[in-house]
Amino acid sequence: MNFPKLSDTFRLERLSLPEDQLRVVIDTDTFNEVDDQFAVAHALLSPERMKVEALYAAPYFNQRSTSPKDGMEKSYQELHTLLGRLGKPSEGLVYAGSTAYLENTKTPQESDVAKDLVKRAMSSKEPLYVMAIGAITNIASAILLEPEIIERIVVVWLGGHALHWPHTKEFNLKQDLHASQLILNSGVPSYLFRVWA
Repeated sequence: MNFPKLSDTFRLERLSLPEDQLRVVIDTDTFNEVDDQFAVAHALLSPERMKVEALYAAPYFNQRSTSPKDGMEKSYQELHTLLGRLGKPSEGLVYAGSTAYLENTKTPQESDVAKDLVKRAMSSKEPLYVMAIGAITNIASAILLEPEIIERIVVVWLGGHALHWPHTKEFNLKQDLHASQLILNSGVPSYLFRVWA
């Protein structure tokens, strides 16, 4: 895959946090753990800092789901439930994501999320902050569909453990290795956060 070549200057400029309101989409396995509900609620209740344009359901697979598809569907429903509790309409805000992880670094998992992310990213020169707090297939798939979005997005991803952690089996990264590899190799401006347990 040929990605646009971003200069170090451009990438550093994109990673400099602006002081005004951020355009944000949140990609989340919301049903998996309660921290995602708090993150989504906090973002939605912080309009002075974040304009949340969309909420994306991410796949996950563990004891709380029967498959990545089931995990995504549960997260999709949980996003609707959360918005209902906040008294916010979900129409046009919540999107269903990939039903499986990337099988390689060349073939996207097409979904409403991947299409919406491409459309949103390409609609403005203003950077779109992609807050990813789950498996990263949705974002990797959007990049495969339209590599030029790496010039228009900043990925903020919770995917890794603290350096002192006894292993590197971080849930978001280990379940989605091809997508993780694609994100790291694409050159997209990224903040990668580790869990500081």
